[in-house]
Amino acid sequence: MIDTPFPTAPAPGAAIEVAPGILWLRIPLPMVLDHVNAYALRDADGWTLIDTGLDTGKTRALWEAALDGPLAGVPVTRLIVTHHHPDHVGLAGWFQARGVDLWMTRTAWLSARMLTLDDQSLPTAETLAFWQSAGMDPAIFAARRTERPFNFADMVHPMPLGFSRLQDGHSITMGGRTWDIRFGQGHAPDHATFWSRDDDVVIGGDQLLATISPNLGVYATEPGADPVGEWLSSCAALMPHARPAQLVLPGHKLPFTGLPDRLRQMIDNHHGALDRLRDHLANGPKTAGDCFAPLFKRQIDAGTYGLALVEAVAHLNHLFAIGAVTRDRRADGAWLYRIRA
Repeated sequence: MIDTPFPTAPAPGAAIEVAPGILWLRIPLPMVLDHVNAYALRDADGWTLIDTGLDTGKTRALWEAALDGPLAGVPVTRLIVTHHHPDHVGLAGWFQARGVDLWMTRTAWLSARMLTLDDQSLPTAETLAFWQSAGMDPAIFAARRTERPFNFADMVHPMPLGFSRLQDGHSITMGGRTWDIRFGQGHAPDHATFWSRDDDVVIGGDQLLATISPNLGVYATEPGADPVGEWLSSCAALMPHARPAQLVLPGHKLPFTGLPDRLRQMIDNHHGALDRLRDHLANGPKTAGDCFAPLFKRQIDAGTYGLALVEAVAHLNHLFAIGAVTRDRRADGAWLYRIRA
């Protein structure tokens, strides 16, 4: 059974103690998923923070309020970033400039550092080719090919050289506890999760969410990736460590208990989506852009089109990887997927 023992999120700049020495903070985001969770763990020499939100004036002001409020009187000494996505790493460089030590996985740090230096005024040729191969709606393609794309540096503070490495299978001490580090895959490469040896607390980032599934997307950087397969394998690998009483502190939405049930749900949800996709393809060959209805069962608008497209590609890539479908190029460059005879 999945339960949410803290039904009300903290106000911006405030904090709620969710376990001894662990504070939960809520950072607003200017998007459909309108927040990210951050956590502060009390160490002997100061606070360890988990994740930051985006680099915006509003976010920096909220952190200043928190530093003057619930975190006052004790320095922030360390920042842990669970994975490289902008809403989690956005202010890492800002905290480093204040003398805070940054801890990340090597893959996450390299990805974030590289992406902050990759500033594009227009979509690259590789991105345009990827959109075409996915069967992007022609009107949306025509509009986006002449628009400035989202650049990582738009919402991520410049990151200086230097970080401390989180490693899978190692441990770390924070908040008066020893935590086992376990990586997840699929949503982000080498996503760090933390499992307390001393009590029933798990820091799950976006790998462990109670009521939503994180985006599993394929992009032009690695068009043949299989994040769905990686996600399913990660959920299965984490299952032996999950206990019903563990309080999971997620990257979004509410802290929850009932992790074994939630891991089973997440596995079953993606298998269900794959089954619906097979049924959809049984009616004839389709591009990724033709597969929104069976995967999402809701209307996809302009604001969510990009995320829907990369997730549709991810599910088709998985079916292709396991040999359930074949594909061939349409005249316009789009991949057409069909059930293997």
